[in-house]
Amino acid sequence: MDADGLTFACATVAELKAGRDAGLPAVLVGLRAAGNLPEGRLVSFGLAGSLRDDLGCGTVLDAIRVVDADGDTIWSGSPLGVPGAREATILAADAIVDEPAARRLLREQTGADAADLESGPLARTGRLAGCLRVVSDTPSRTLDGIAGGVREDGSLNWAGLARGFVRRPLGFVRAATDGRRALRTLREAAGSLA
Repeated sequence: MDADGLTFACATVAELKAGRDAGLPAVLVGLRAAGNLPEGRLVSFGLAGSLRDDLGCGTVLDAIRVVDADGDTIWSGSPLGVPGAREATILAADAIVDEPAARRLLREQTGADAADLESGPLARTGRLAGCLRVVSDTPSRTLDGIAGGVREDGSLNWAGLARGFVRRPLGFVRAATDGRRALRTLREAAGSLA
């Protein structure tokens, strides 16, 4: 798919940087896409949490479906055509789910491969053209408190990052490393669309 006419909607400043570094028309919409949404066709762009143990950190997902918590389809479409990406179903999560058993249960209940907070609100606009996501965390490699490091508007919350580090320093460092790796992969995958 050609990226012309598409806007890549990002939840965080780190995802925004990855998209812009790759040359994509990316905009910051904040967590849950609660910020101002641009006009036109949108791509949900960024990181996602895997609901499956076999979708490891760094896996590129090119969605063909977005489902709600009941497993009902709220968007379906063709993949964007990112080379090497896996076609996937994305769960439109209302909140970050970091507990391994809860992730596995969501997989069972919905059939989704991964979850994010933005694809659902973007799908509900009727203007979603696709989802390009990279797995940053899994049921066995959770966020370990790093999620508290992002504000609703997508900017970094330094106090939240410090709290996460103090609570679980080793897990925090591992999760941060996984996140940086996933962002590099996201930038590379985005480059194939620019």
